[in-house]
Amino acid sequence: MTAGFALAWKYPDEKQDELVDALAKLNQVAKENILTGAGSGEILKVAVAAFTGPEEKLVVGDPTFEACVGHAKASRAEAVKVTLNATYGHDLTKMGDIPGVGLHYVCNPNNPTASITPKAELSAFLAKVPRETMVLVDEAYHHFVETTDYESVIPLVKDHPNLIVARTFSKVYGMAGLRCGYCVAQPEKIELMRAEQSWDSVNIMAIVAALASLGDNAQVENGRKNNSEVRKFVCGELDKMKYTYIPSQANFMMIDMRREVKPLIAAFKDKKVQVGRLFPPLPNHLRVTIGTKPQMERFLAVFRELTA
Repeated sequence: MTAGFALAWKYPDEKQDELVDALAKLNQVAKENILTGAGSGEILKVAVAAFTGPEEKLVVGDPTFEACVGHAKASRAEAVKVTLNATYGHDLTKMGDIPGVGLHYVCNPNNPTASITPKAELSAFLAKVPRETMVLVDEAYHHFVETTDYESVIPLVKDHPNLIVARTFSKVYGMAGLRCGYCVAQPEKIELMRAEQSWDSVNIMAIVAALASLGDNAQVENGRKNNSEVRKFVCGELDKMKYTYIPSQANFMMIDMRREVKPLIAAFKDKKVQVGRLFPPLPNHLRVTIGTKPQMERFLAVFRELTA
């Protein structure tokens, strides 16, 4: 990035092309299958803009990442929320039964629950969804998954013209503040989304950082390993205290506090520990990001103090 300042006076087109080529190679697709964005957040925004409207509903899980629902208001599209199933996966059967859908949004692993929708269920859903109905699968947290019941759906894009798969550099690559993401889809859908996008929306610093990250496989492996080890440590300590939690396949977790978490969120903040926001469908669950071990030891110390 420091070297990238020498490029800051130029538009990022050349480096953007280099990034697209690298992402195509990584995902074993053509460069025409790639659209970059300012984080996967921009990908979600342009997908909602392109594929929903007054006559085309948006369908999402509940709870899930809220961005798409907010964007649907700008499209004047109805947003239909479908409660997650008993294992906190997307209830794809109920989602598929809703008429007049322009776009299904499936966050997998899901935010905020850190749960997955199993690969067999998702594959069967994609096989049944009408070809005119788009499915956006958000794989922002896929690097952290450890269960064999999950797999990326990027390989399915070639057979499903209605499938979009979003990815980001915000999580395991540690670039949340830089805003760089992308999606994989068939070329004609890429062009429909590109029409909703600002030109050159990904800045040169984000692009050079993303390229550097793609060339550093050890960063990903270390990030995955550190997250797994610290997550297991936190789970072990919660087990000792007899607190339950939703099994996590991400770099955060949801802990059942057995009482309303809104006052607890404020209490943690007073103790200089920042935890996640309230998710109304799960009012007793506290969303906690997995940090370094010292950070989580501090979290646990305050947790014990507030729950004593």
